[in-house]
Amino acid sequence: MYTILSILLVVVAVALISLVLIQQGKGADIGAAFGSGASQTVFGSRGSASFMTRATGVLATLFFIVCLSLAYLSGNSTERKSVTDVAVPAKPAPAQPAGVTPMVPAMAPPGGAAQQSPVVPAKPAQ
Repeated sequence: MYTILSILLVVVAVALISLVLIQQGKGADIGAAFGSGASQTVFGSRGSASFMTRATGVLATLFFIVCLSLAYLSGNSTERKSVTDVAVPAKPAPAQPAGVTPMVPAMAPPGGAAQQSPVVPAKPAQ
């Protein structure tokens, strides 16, 4: 359902943008009144103004209905999917080979004496 409404939303949006860009501005009527405009009898005596205005209103209404439908459907989802809700499984620490001392010194426990970290014997230079 989401896919169908999303595709319909894109189609209506592109049609609405195209229809708005095709329309003439209000200043174009003044030039046509003095005889410099071309004859626009294809859409009737008033030209394409009433047809395109009505089509723009229909497409805008359809756009709002589809947007509100998508918002309603996504808001009523019983399954909440959020990045913060999904727990990522922790990877286990890699096992250290026997006899290798970690490089991090031991920290003192709270309120207790500091633990001594194992001392690695120095190898004599050869």
